[in-house]
Amino acid sequence: MSSAIVFDTHAYVKKLRSVGFSEEQAEVHAETLADLIDDKLATKRDLVELEQRLRNDLEVRLGALKHDLTLRLGGMLVVGITVVATLVRIL
Repeated sequence: MSSAIVFDTHAYVKKLRSVGFSEEQAEVHAETLADLIDDKLATKRDLVELEQRLRNDLEVRLGALKHDLTLRLGGMLVVGITVVATLVRIL
């Protein structure tokens, strides 16, 4: 995923320091949070790209399904016509 999210670690460290975190604690927390944002958080662009890939995959699968159903329907019609023609000859 491409991360276009801006996270100001310096400002975050300053906020943590202002409420009693040590410098080391604040820096580790900010670094961990920045890594989490980069690795796990999806952007709108990520979601749009995922939606497009899913739509493309769905179109391909629907095309294959339509093809399969058309072949099955054709096969059933051939069998049905054969059965009717056989019955007409017998009767």
